[in-house]
Amino acid sequence: MKHLALIALVALAACKEEVAEAPDPVDLTPDALSFFCQMNIAEHGGPKGQIHLDGYPAPLFFAQVRDMVAYLKSPERDAKITAVYVSDMGVAPNWRQPGISNWIAADDATFVVGANVAGGMGAREVVPFADPSDAQTFIQQYGGNALPLTDIPDTEVLGPVDLDLILETPA
Repeated sequence: MKHLALIALVALAACKEEVAEAPDPVDLTPDALSFFCQMNIAEHGGPKGQIHLDGYPAPLFFAQVRDMVAYLKSPERDAKITAVYVSDMGVAPNWRQPGISNWIAADDATFVVGANVAGGMGAREVVPFADPSDAQTFIQQYGGNALPLTDIPDTEVLGPVDLDLILETPA
């Protein structure tokens, strides 16, 4: 019986070692480059995203949350995802300056999808908020629907982008 208890204790300890703690978000710096286009993020307004990958020393940054969600939906990735953060636009100074440290876990965010707003790269943006009431206020002004990350439709983030749409740039 003692051997069985010892085996169970060793197995439990092994399971605890496998559960890695998510890394903290990294502040946005003026030198941060967007993963897909390698352009400087600071030159583009709207919310941003960062994805941490297992074994990578720095996160992948995205100039548009739309692009970050597209990366999450893509089957081709470089490594296991350990954390995903997005700008909380409810506390952002403004659209042009989305903040450098107001990151929230993407799984906890409410996303406004289908709003008539352009993100940093000109495509329709998916806009994250920590407080669902901030998302509703945004929807009243710009339209769209509030959704969790898991419910964002593929059609909102994958496929061609119509840059001829007249989209607003929030103040």
